[in-house]
Amino acid sequence: MLSGVSRVAVLEVVRANGPLDVQAITAQVGLHPNTVRSHLDQLVEAGLVESTVQPRSTPGRPRLLFRAAAHSSEGPEDSYKVLAGILAASIDGLAPVPGAAAAEAGRRWGQSVVPSEPAPVDGKVAVDRIVALLDDVGFAPRLRAQDDATVDTPVAAEPVRPPDAGPTVIELHRCPFYDVARDHGEVVCAVHLGLVQGALEQMQAPTAAVRIEPFVGPHLCLVHLQPTDADHGRPGTHGGAA
Repeated sequence: MLSGVSRVAVLEVVRANGPLDVQAITAQVGLHPNTVRSHLDQLVEAGLVESTVQPRSTPGRPRLLFRAAAHSSEGPEDSYKVLAGILAASIDGLAPVPGAAAAEAGRRWGQSVVPSEPAPVDGKVAVDRIVALLDDVGFAPRLRAQDDATVDTPVAAEPVRPPDAGPTVIELHRCPFYDVARDHGEVVCAVHLGLVQGALEQMQAPTAAVRIEPFVGPHLCLVHLQPTDADHGRPGTHGGAA
């Protein structure tokens, strides 16, 4: 089960930053190079990743570079979603506490895709970056203003920012794993919960309780961020439940 979680982390790094060699991927996911090579071999075999030989102008062994396959994010039945479904079913069926295992997998994912910060970021910056991350993943997020109005927040535009002292609600208008979530909602939503938690931890953002409210509408889920520090300014551990 954990090997599957690690394989998804490798795939996410390759999709976001490829083409990369094994050493570069290893540095981002924190796994042993041999483990990364094993995951890459299986991802190549599954058609999710492609390998190419880097040209060299000097003597020496050429490096293999890995990138996401061109078709790996196309269509509702693509192999990436098939892989997600397999992993969700594995966690659901094998983990003693599926939600906890899935949240930990999501936390590692969030930590792997967000650059570490030399100093803590404030709550407003953290919210901006979480919205941008969720947009990159494909959730079509909108930041809800404090008067409960829904406000469009394109990543390139200046988003509406609630003050650090108040709760934040992010609307998710599209779930890129909707088909998987219908059968394994506890696992998929817990992964997304962990994604936000891990990203906030990696940014050293102010401590916040994270909660996901799934399917409040036909195509709408909500992410709730509730500050828990008295000064809303120091980093800490993020908690919450799906």
